Amino acid sequence: MASQGDARPTLKTLAEITGLGISTVSQALRDSPAIAEETRRRVQLAAQQAGYRPNRAGVRLRTGRSNVITVILNAQDAGSGFFADFVYGVSSGLAGTAYHLVITPYDYHDQMAPVRYVVETASADGVIISRIMPNDPRVRYMAENGMPFATHGRTEMGICHPYHDYDNEAFAYEAVRQLAARGRRRIALVAPPPDLSYFHHTHAGFERALRDFNLEQFPLATYSTDTPLAEIEAAGRDAARHPHRPDGIVSAATSSAFAFAAGFKNAGLVIAQDFDVATKHSSPMIKIAMPEMIYVEEDFKAAGRDLAELLIKSINGQAAETLQHVVGPANGTAR
Repeated sequence: MASQGDARPTLKTLAEITGLGISTVSQALRDSPAIAEETRRRVQLAAQQAGYRPNRAGVRLRTGRSNVITVILNAQDAGSGFFADFVYGVSSGLAGTAYHLVITPYDYHDQMAPVRYVVETASADGVIISRIMPNDPRVRYMAENGMPFATHGRTEMGICHPYHDYDNEAFAYEAVRQLAARGRRRIALVAPPPDLSYFHHTHAGFERALRDFNLEQFPLATYSTDTPLAEIEAAGRDAARHPHRPDGIVSAATSSAFAFAAGFKNAGLVIAQDFDVATKHSSPMIKIAMPEMIYVEEDFKAAGRDLAELLIKSINGQAAETLQHVVGPANGTAR
């Protein structure tokens, strides 16, 4: 490894270390598919050990690339487990490549602004976005302007693009199935916001399970996982006092599940006795905090890592139809 007194390692340095040509080293650092995977790994490991850092200004002049991947996330997710785990996953997916990660938060009401900025300034080679809508203007804009991108979620707009999506239909069905197995008959759903794609997937699984297990729905139409937690807690208290209260709750977000369950508990009901809650989890700490809940796993770190890898492949020219993963909650495998 280079010491602080050594000259900054260059492509020539890495070529000498690996015994490869400078052109081969350069392509390997860009994760070019023209270079064998084993060679790419060898060069990237040598670069890491030598402390090699590309001169980004020089790279951009030579190649037109910035070696930057931008992840654009809703600022309101900043305090959630999703934000931290997802960013960690993207970062791990970029480790050992030439790409650097830039996080760009946006206000919920101005989601196009950061996308336009990245495209117009060419400040990134690729973009990852979340909170996907069935007809998402960000997707259309990037597709029309030739910006490589990958989405955390699916669209329904006829544009073929890379994505990683959690199978929320399977999650909702499994959550209801487990509630039915515990004898619960009247089920409430704290769903995602209705403008997002996974709202429709979640509802499809929820409604199919209600039919299959002959259960009744307790409506919560005005609440979503974006509703402030204090309001969800109050909704839980109101629901607990309803003459035909729900005895099972499905929540598409852990924080909403905790808040709704708190409302029930504050109304004097006991979890796993008077009612049950099924929700997602992405961390063992959540299960420790409230072990009485039913948990169905969603791995945000794996999602971020996969999206980083899909986006790099897209930048390198791989066909979008081969870069689309839907990951089920049961075993975490892509289909």
